[in-house]
Amino acid sequence: MDRSRPSNVLFVVLDTVRKDRLGPYGYERETTPTLSAFAEEATVFESAVAPAPWTLPVHASVFTGLYPSQHGADQGSPYLDDAVTLASSLSTAGYDTACYSSNAWITPYTGLTEGFDEQDSFFEVLPGDVLSGPLAGAWQAVNDNDYLRELASKLVRLGAMAHAKLASGEGADSKTPSVIDRTRGFIDGSESDEGWFAFVNLMDAHLPYYPPEEYREEFAPGVDPDDVCQNSKEYNSGAREIDDDEWGAIRGLYDAEIAHMDAEIGRLFAWLRETGRWDDTAVVVTADHGELHGEHDLYGHEFALYDQLINVPVLVKHPDLEPGRRDDLVELIDCYHTVLDALEVDPGEFADDASGGDGTSVVPFDRTRSLLSSEYRAFERSEAPDPGQRAVLEGIDDEPAANDSGEIDARTDVGDDAGDGERRGEGYAFVEYAQPVIELHHLEQKASEAGIDLPDDHRAYARLRAARSTDAKYVRADRIPDEGYRLDEDPGETSPVDPADDEVVAAAERALARFEDAAGGAWTDPSDAPADDGDALSEADEETRERLRELGYLE
Repeated sequence: MDRSRPSNVLFVVLDTVRKDRLGPYGYERETTPTLSAFAEEATVFESAVAPAPWTLPVHASVFTGLYPSQHGADQGSPYLDDAVTLASSLSTAGYDTACYSSNAWITPYTGLTEGFDEQDSFFEVLPGDVLSGPLAGAWQAVNDNDYLRELASKLVRLGAMAHAKLASGEGADSKTPSVIDRTRGFIDGSESDEGWFAFVNLMDAHLPYYPPEEYREEFAPGVDPDDVCQNSKEYNSGAREIDDDEWGAIRGLYDAEIAHMDAEIGRLFAWLRETGRWDDTAVVVTADHGELHGEHDLYGHEFALYDQLINVPVLVKHPDLEPGRRDDLVELIDCYHTVLDALEVDPGEFADDASGGDGTSVVPFDRTRSLLSSEYRAFERSEAPDPGQRAVLEGIDDEPAANDSGEIDARTDVGDDAGDGERRGEGYAFVEYAQPVIELHHLEQKASEAGIDLPDDHRAYARLRAARSTDAKYVRADRIPDEGYRLDEDPGETSPVDPADDEVVAAAERALARFEDAAGGAWTDPSDAPADDGDALSEADEETRERLRELGYLE
């Protein structure tokens, strides 16, 4: 390794944090003094797109370099299987690896911690040996059985129930200080000659919001968290209304949670500097997705692919990147290749060792997906293009759009061949959202309690895919109307645009169609209804039933 390059990587995910609430992205409230200072020595990406609007598939994509439909980790099959993780490859290459999080999805029972030498989910509702032992085995067994899909859905709901208890007023305090402390302990104890990779997920900004008192008094003075709506399904089902004052209180609590995380990140950053590790550490700070606070008449991060959810913050400190701002399009799955590039590791060189020789797939390093590379998004140089790369490449000859003055807008589709050190046209990012399970179950429950019948064409039942450029977005759905937007003219996505009336939106729709073809087909027909609870349970063996009784799902 070139020792002039960093030998360590710190990767921080601010769970559920929308970029417009952060100082580096222009927020007027001082929620993030640490990140604002960090932005002065980092590259701040303005147009970063997450591959999904919720935790599990996004983290699985970051850890594998695969789109959600490729790795398959979603609510229907809530575990990562048959894919070599970033941590496994780095560990095999000799790096010390650790994952610390208070997110219920980032645990052994979903497979996301596979390959980390050390991990702690700080998930105290259930003992760790349950999450990594019998429950994990039962989870995969029922998911692999077509007759037990609904039973698997019941197991999925465990994560949501446990998080709600963990984060509520009756639950424990924020786990973020403990996450930071454990991360420092891991770094301090690392003895690898190669270096270390520390992955951190901070969960404070996820509903429900119960910020520490000092931050609540600064950003939401006089607000009692128990007096505001903390259940997004109550609002999204129509069972609960929220007025402007209450939205203001909710946003204040959200800001307070972000401020607390920023302070704890500052504590970690300061320690890295004090101990002489800062210059030898590449740092990535991002969010897995954002949050809606009444925009588009939605609350939370389900049932939509609006930019408040998928246009996420990304800040990277590395000597190969000049400090400053970039507005070109990037995808969050690129972080997989960026970390490999930072540590000069190619999983393809030792795939059998990383996978244990069991035939699981590994995604080799691709410099056209590394944010550190001069060949970033020069997809014609990729040796094995993925569905997103193929969709962009196949659109090279797509007729480019004309702007309002009749001139060709080179940003819309991929342009002419680039020379060395130049990027080709940026193309599109792609997003996928399979039909939810947890959110749909709780939405239906809240609606039923309020005497509300949800129509079959409610957006909660829809699967969604999107293609997004810096100028436009097109969203395809299977139960609700498709949506197109001119983001350059309408960043708030308030006025849908028919592709027949706008060539830039039409180009985004064509890009999405190419991605759908590469990913195995479009989601245009409503998915099959879930199996009946009773039918699924009739197939379960007594051992599985007993575990469900212990977890409170069966009487």
